Amino acid sequence: MKNQLSHHINSVVSISDQEMNEFLSLFSEQSLKRKSYLIQPQDTVTKEYYVLSGCLIAYYVDVHGEKHILQFAIEDWWISDFEAFFNNQLAKLYVEAIEDSVVLAIEKSMLEVAYSRIPKLERFFRIKTTAAFVSAHKRILTTLEKSATQRYLDFCLLYPNITTRINDYHVANYLGIKPESLSRIKKALEVAP
Repeated sequence: MKNQLSHHINSVVSISDQEMNEFLSLFSEQSLKRKSYLIQPQDTVTKEYYVLSGCLIAYYVDVHGEKHILQFAIEDWWISDFEAFFNNQLAKLYVEAIEDSVVLAIEKSMLEVAYSRIPKLERFFRIKTTAAFVSAHKRILTTLEKSATQRYLDFCLLYPNITTRINDYHVANYLGIKPESLSRIKKALEVAP
């Protein structure tokens, strides 16, 4: 299964087989059952995770007990509570498997070792982090500028591999709308010419 990660990395930067093997040796594989947690609030977050199979969500629960989905992660995506991971803080988020999932985990300390020994990996993670930042920025602007219907259509276009795997509640939550509103939007789109 580590071949999947190898292909993922080589699609962005090219590293030698020896470097790749050294890097892959730093990961541990972890299986999760549906509805189990990888991270919960107040956890110490020392790892980030690459998804080999399955689907996970990262979400925040506010003071009123409302869930707010911040991220989905399917095959070839990375997930963690990144604020806690990068800033050495306790977790604020839940990271939950919504399908049976398998992830590869790497410790932050091992990642730092890999950066110094294989500099191209630092470039790989910089590119991935920049893309995630741009995506988050686009999501904020979309929420401010677009109607719920347009946000739903954009989501379906941008993430066709996710929409078939998650329920409407998760989609509505991610889009910041009520499930009933999403249901009305979907019905209206079905009858639209």
